[in-house]
Amino acid sequence: MSLAQPYLLISLLAPAALLGAYVWGLRRRRRRAVRYSNVALVRLAVGRRRRWRRHVPIALVLASLGLLGIASARPQVRTDVPVASSAVILALDVSRSMCATDVSPNRLAAAQEAVREFIGSQDDQTRIGLVLFSGFAQLAVEPTNDRDELLQAVDELTTGHGTTIGAAILKSVDAIAELDGSVAPSDMSPGGTGSEGGQPGGVPTDPGGPATKVSTAPQIVVLLTDGANTRGVSPQEAATQAAARGIRIYPIGFGTTSPTQMVCTRDQLGGLVEGSGRGFGGGLGGPDGRSYLLVDEDALRTVAKTTGGEYFQATDAEQLNTVLADLPKHVTAEQQDVEVSAGFVALATGLLIAGLWLCVRWSTFPQ
Repeated sequence: MSLAQPYLLISLLAPAALLGAYVWGLRRRRRRAVRYSNVALVRLAVGRRRRWRRHVPIALVLASLGLLGIASARPQVRTDVPVASSAVILALDVSRSMCATDVSPNRLAAAQEAVREFIGSQDDQTRIGLVLFSGFAQLAVEPTNDRDELLQAVDELTTGHGTTIGAAILKSVDAIAELDGSVAPSDMSPGGTGSEGGQPGGVPTDPGGPATKVSTAPQIVVLLTDGANTRGVSPQEAATQAAARGIRIYPIGFGTTSPTQMVCTRDQLGGLVEGSGRGFGGGLGGPDGRSYLLVDEDALRTVAKTTGGEYFQATDAEQLNTVLADLPKHVTAEQQDVEVSAGFVALATGLLIAGLWLCVRWSTFPQ
């Protein structure tokens, strides 16, 4: 537990002073007490009341004052707080490496099925947008509640060459900016305002210190990729822009560390057959054999950490389904400091009422 205004704990001196005065008064009364030779007669006159009972009311009152003193310092606890998500941008990698068959039947087909289930599981209030990226990034479907439009776009995915993860993040930021006027577009968009304040989106910074803290946007980005950025702005640079706007990104690294050959269907190639005598298949290619078929986990972890999201890994279709199914549990709560002073005030009020009630019932007011 932490305190927002710890200096106000000085108010605890008041109940401490009252306790000291009460103890001093008891001792003074003992010194002034009249001595009787017949103690039994005095006990009979006073009654069988227990001596400790007369201290209970004042103890309750002092405890109440102490709790009020603590409440004035605004105690806080770190806990999970629900965060509403008004829109989800799905950024999907449709690079040619998504045809790798280490995930059956291939990565793209497995991802399509998982995304269909994810879309169908969201409530009607959450708008979903779809960003597709390979050699460039595009907003395929603006954030919408029309599930049929989204599912149709997912069914019609085609692959391309290249992987532009950074551009996909910036395109997702722009999609959110169109939806939410409080979010500035990215520097790469025509309406970007990154020149203001020396920080993307006009977020001011202290030249010698960290960026000014911004509030968390209710929109999130779920980024699914199976490779590494091959061109354009880096994922880390794009993540910095997203973080400056309070946008959380949840990257998912998809695929195994031992990819096999790529086999695209006719639909995944856009109805075209690549001319190399290999039909719809393909070798591992690339200057270093298969490195572009492997997830750049370091970059994705950095993206998640920078934006306040979380990185997930899925090596097969079942894991991908599980990650997407469990994603709302991770997205809808974040660690925040929650003030609990109201609880201290409520408890203090209860103790004060109990103390006053016992005073009346036991008739312990000083004579």
